[in-house]
Amino acid sequence: MEVFDLIGPLYRRVQRTVEQGAQGAQGEAVESLSVGVRAVLDLLRKHGPMTVPQMGRAQAISRQFVQRMVNDAAARGLVESIPNPAHQRSSLIRLTGEGRAAIASVVAREHAVLREVGGDLTDADVRTCVRVLAQMLTLFDDVDVN
Repeated sequence: MEVFDLIGPLYRRVQRTVEQGAQGAQGEAVESLSVGVRAVLDLLRKHGPMTVPQMGRAQAISRQFVQRMVNDAAARGLVESIPNPAHQRSSLIRLTGEGRAAIASVVAREHAVLREVGGDLTDADVRTCVRVLAQMLTLFDDVDVN
């Protein structure tokens, strides 16, 4: 329970930090992204084109929420729909050039902030943390998010 007690506030603080935006590497203003749009862009960065239902399952969030985030990203020119050869009624969503640049900027900014965690944490500590959290996530694999 101590882990859950820490994860909630940590997640919400990181969420606010992501949504506030920051200055880019050359000092230019970087437009902020909502956490939902950021999650969609990052999934597409990591996995390539995906359908909305695939993104919902990957993030354990409702298809409807993902669709709203995709619509927001599309309105900003960050993603586009392309035909899905495997399913005519469920288009694939892919990053545009602007979307790739936006998520690369956000990820670089996040990594810079997270490098400040420092302290006496070792790589082994981080690997153990990731292993524990992944196992906890697996415990809840059967939870329906729709």
